Amino acid sequence: MSISLTTTHLTVHDVDLALAFYRDTLGLTVTNDVKNDYGRWTSVQTPGQSDITIVLSEPHAGRSPEDGDALARLLAKGALNGFIFAVDDLDATFEKVQASGAEVLQEPMDQPWGVRDAAFRDPSGNTVRLNQA
Repeated sequence: MSISLTTTHLTVHDVDLALAFYRDTLGLTVTNDVKNDYGRWTSVQTPGQSDITIVLSEPHAGRSPEDGDALARLLAKGALNGFIFAVDDLDATFEKVQASGAEVLQEPMDQPWGVRDAAFRDPSGNTVRLNQA
């Protein structure tokens, strides 16, 4: 038996703002952009990982009004999980993210578990970490 991750979801307040950040700042590639009666969602991939898709969607996209409202409240609190991206040049990537206006949570620093990492919030408040081995 084998198992692998293919898709993960990230809830965002505004898909266009999320795209400006994940595509334009972090360099992810858009693979799909869907707007229909159920809302809007866009999928992106990191360069070199075409087998893993990140779906960016608004809280009400494809959900009941009650679930969308609950998800929007959690997103507003910053209570949803984000991502950890591995980068080959943490300092350069951090500078680009910082220049985008993202809220910095932690400047680059060496961690005792062997990585150098940094943290910030995307435009929707999701925590995103960058690490370099």
